[in-house]
Amino acid sequence: MKNKGIIFDLDGVIVDTAKYHYLAWKKIADDLGFDFTEKDNEKLKGVSRVKSLDILLDIGKIELSEAKKSRLLVEKNENYLASIEKLNAKDLLPGISNILLWLHQFEIPFALGSASKNARKILNQLGITELFTAIVDGNDVTKAKPDPEVFLIAANKMNINPENCIVIEDSQAGIDAAKTASMKAIAIGKHLKNADFNLASTAELSPEFIEKIIKN
Repeated sequence: MKNKGIIFDLDGVIVDTAKYHYLAWKKIADDLGFDFTEKDNEKLKGVSRVKSLDILLDIGKIELSEAKKSRLLVEKNENYLASIEKLNAKDLLPGISNILLWLHQFEIPFALGSASKNARKILNQLGITELFTAIVDGNDVTKAKPDPEVFLIAANKMNINPENCIVIEDSQAGIDAAKTASMKAIAIGKHLKNADFNLASTAELSPEFIEKIIKN
């Protein structure tokens, strides 16, 4: 099984920080004078911070200078970081701790493949950084999902061929990136399209389920 690798997205797969992202973006929208709903926030899943701001501004029909946009990106990140300071191991999503420890015990390579530039900070707070074979985040890539760059770098760092990698994602952009990279995709969310497997939640990510996929 060591010639197979698992790649985890972060937000919505390992930990639910989506609500903190939403509140940070909503504050930006409120300050700019328009409403930003949780439904709107779905458009930002799996998308880089820069692209997320462009989507947000498009929703508000607002045009800003590059300098102003840069300031807002910093402000959003500061708001977000302040809100996640209390994250700890108890915030791991159901089943994740068990699956990470199982993979680590049986020396099955696994990596993080996330658009978040705060990924390492979050993993540190959750106490799971040392378990990962490789970590690839927003600081390591130049192209956002659905481009497969983040997953291809993760596969390379694990020394695993892309076609032998299994991606676990909760966004359509992430599923599309995985399939473009010729990887198997496990979707957390029944509504996502083109995944090889669709699970209702991370609680269904049992060692038995992963082992069956790896062996097949």
